[in-house]
Amino acid sequence: MTFLNATEKQQIAEAIRVAEAKTQGELVCVIAPASNDYRFLPLLWSALIALSLPAIVWLWQAWWTQAEIYLAQAALFVLVLLLLNWQPLKMRMVPRSSQRQHAARLAREQFYAQQLHHTRERTGILVFVSVAERYVEILADAGINAKVAPGTWDGIVKNFVAQLRAGRIAPGFLDAVAACATILAEHCPAQQENPNELPNRLIELE
Repeated sequence: MTFLNATEKQQIAEAIRVAEAKTQGELVCVIAPASNDYRFLPLLWSALIALSLPAIVWLWQAWWTQAEIYLAQAALFVLVLLLLNWQPLKMRMVPRSSQRQHAARLAREQFYAQQLHHTRERTGILVFVSVAERYVEILADAGINAKVAPGTWDGIVKNFVAQLRAGRIAPGFLDAVAACATILAEHCPAQQENPNELPNRLIELE
């Protein structure tokens, strides 16, 4: 699933290139459709609802045969499962704390998967977005965290979450990259030797 067109991806790549020209920092942007498939909840609720059907039939004093009840249970299970697998409805079923836990875990996995911890000056920074959870996080390596105050990224994240909720993913990335570049240029300005260690492109997870 793609959330950005080719032009928007190119704009983000160019924004990263411009940002990294001002700083020793290495910016990587990652977007995921969701941080988990959350299949267990639709399956659980579909099974519970289907299994409750015989009790409902008994309360209504409906005289169904065992075969009729079995077929009705199977049909009800499939119908409810299809309904609850509709993404907007499924995400409403998942506790917010669980959504954040899965998204935070994937963000940290991506930090290491994209080699952000292997930059020469430990100045890698990840801008991570998980769309289904409406989750945004900025993770910085030790070389940056040692120089910036706690909570430095909070305002950028808050702005990006608002953009994400409004469906403005590309502007959210562009604003976040520009804001990060300003902070990085202040605390980790570019030196004479400033190699590009990581790819300047949006990484899309499936």
